Amino acid sequence: MSALTFDRLGKAYGETDVVKDVSLTIGEGEFVSLLGPSGCGKTTILRMVAGLVEPSRGRILIGNDDVTSLPPNKRGLGLVFQSYALFPHLTVFENVAFGLRRRKVSGAELDKRVKEALAMVRLAAFGERYPRQLSGGQQQRVAIARALAPHPRVLLFDEPLSNLDAQLRDEMQIELKRLQRGLGITTLFVTHDQGEALSMSDRVGVMAKGVMQQFATPEDIYHRPATGFVASFIGKPNRLSGMIASRDGAGGTVKLGNSLVLPAAKLDQPAGARVDIVIRQEAIGLAAGEAGQGALPGTVALRSFSGARVQYVVKLADDVELVAEAPSSGPDAALPVGSPVALRLDPAAVFAMTPEGERA
Repeated sequence: MSALTFDRLGKAYGETDVVKDVSLTIGEGEFVSLLGPSGCGKTTILRMVAGLVEPSRGRILIGNDDVTSLPPNKRGLGLVFQSYALFPHLTVFENVAFGLRRRKVSGAELDKRVKEALAMVRLAAFGERYPRQLSGGQQQRVAIARALAPHPRVLLFDEPLSNLDAQLRDEMQIELKRLQRGLGITTLFVTHDQGEALSMSDRVGVMAKGVMQQFATPEDIYHRPATGFVASFIGKPNRLSGMIASRDGAGGTVKLGNSLVLPAAKLDQPAGARVDIVIRQEAIGLAAGEAGQGALPGTVALRSFSGARVQYVVKLADDVELVAEAPSSGPDAALPVGSPVALRLDPAAVFAMTPEGERA
């Protein structure tokens, strides 16, 4: 078990930086996810750690060892791919044994390690089967066993659950978290799924355009986003265009449409600046009836049932629309289209970003 450190790690292709000087340390036994949209640089970081891509600058350390220039087989890593990469002509036992044989492990020691790895993923009785005889979740567990068998210092996952159906993906999240906690192995997990990252990780690194936007606990990422991008990427955002109407210390007000003004607790732009506004659906309080003091009056324009929650599209002044949620078992779960509602917004949940086209 070893810490994993990135020291000003960067990667460029020609004049294009795809990873820009990322520095962080993943502690011993910690589960960290890199999260972000396609092309943000998260997979490039994982491939640099694995030794499959050469960094343009910076260092990668496992424990106190600089592994930046070492070949993949000398780094002490276990890697689980999105595609599982199992050999169809080999049994489960031989798939798990493959990496060990390449490391010159044989005989009783090989047999012991393979059986231990299969037991860890609860496939002890499946050694003689072939991949085609397994479900998707079982194939994924074989890939994990193969990564664990050589006793790696660090475990790497490259979007390993994206090929599974929703129910199996949820089950495998629990399986992976239980296994990682039990082994105490340092783990780097790459995903574009925020639910996976938030539910499984000790800390999450959110990336955009090669830049680490925030590296923090899931709670901080969700409740205290460091940048407008993090606020817009995490949760279920309403995205609107507006301008800064006033500034008062760190906060102020933002104007949407011709007259609708909302309070915001944190603003970085000056009064009069055009901004993109992000308001998470789940941060909007909704109640039936006319709006009282401090609430925004609106009308239900659309209702959508989604299981545990009901989504409402609410029309406000100046034809501004916000999507809000209510528990499907609560008193506001069956509001008809056209009914009046009152919305309450926490100023801390209103985030303003400089529009994409105006950024330097």
